[in-house]
Amino acid sequence: MKRTVFAVALAATAVFGPSLQAQKTTPIHDGKAGSPHIRTEWTIDGANLSIDYGRPSLKGRVPGKDVDPFDGREWRTGADEATTLTTDKAIKFGALMVPAGTYTLYTIPTGGTWHLIVSKKTGQWGIPYPKGEDLGRVPMQAGAAPKPAEQLTITVQDTAAGGTLHIDWGTTRASIPFTVG
Repeated sequence: MKRTVFAVALAATAVFGPSLQAQKTTPIHDGKAGSPHIRTEWTIDGANLSIDYGRPSLKGRVPGKDVDPFDGREWRTGADEATTLTTDKAIKFGALMVPAGTYTLYTIPTGGTWHLIVSKKTGQWGIPYPKGEDLGRVPMQAGAAPKPAEQLTITVQDTAAGGTLHIDWGTTRASIPFTVG
């Protein structure tokens, strides 16, 4: 019996292991206002990526009306400390080349369109937004989230051409594909 269970577990790991291990999430600390902070890690086309961010909850609030992101204003895309992206290989969001390193991520919705802002300034509190420190800005695709997200959720989906960064908050999903190298 033990051999059968072991064989089934080994077969499942061989078949499903890569997809099960595609994302690793580690708690970092509780935020001052109660938003948990996490580090989520992925390996996409040989690049190791991680995003550290605070996960605020809506608690009945409506994004853009009662809570960030507000139209036309840069948002730290999380709670408390600024959201950081670390990559050990260059990645490219649209026309924006992001060399290997650590960056701060912001977003800005403007008239129904979202933009991803990659900032060179790191280590700061999430606000105020560090003007003049942008590596660049690129448009994101905004639409309906597959399911409402009570807590801000940032994920990376592995694709045939690289990956797609998804930011889900309330009923909105903002996404942007990227390539490695």
